[in-house]
Amino acid sequence: MEVCVKLSVENIFTTHKLKNQEIYLYLIQTTEGQPKKEGLPAYHFHICLLDGRKIGECNLRVGHNDKTYLGGNIGYQIDENFRGHHYAAKACKLLFALAREHELGYLIITCEPNNIASLRTCERLGGTLLEIADIPETSDIYQAGIRKVNVYRFVL
Repeated sequence: MEVCVKLSVENIFTTHKLKNQEIYLYLIQTTEGQPKKEGLPAYHFHICLLDGRKIGECNLRVGHNDKTYLGGNIGYQIDENFRGHHYAAKACKLLFALAREHELGYLIITCEPNNIASLRTCERLGGTLLEIADIPETSDIYQAGIRKVNVYRFVL
């Protein structure tokens, strides 16, 4: 099931258009995949208000494998002072556009079952709950203290 894409000068898509009427995504870095660790290439962004204030971070992992099934293609975090404005969902919509440029047909977003804000974000974005998955003890996610995740699929 693994699909690996090496992010290089030829296939890193321009990111300056990743903005809407409230936020924009500021590219911090791209990282190459690490096949031995099932790591996929990724874009890493600051989420910023149009006035330039950083309000959080997000990333997009390009491709699919067992690790992204449990860890997701998208990760996000909104700074506490800026929560409650649906900025995570708005950032995800911008990342969906970037994923389409990479010709990904779907994305996975996961969250812990008790993370109400992320559950609502996934629902707001129209995700389909595939399952509540147990995290294997050998996983990096398990080592971070997470035992279960809700796995949502988003058709692009």
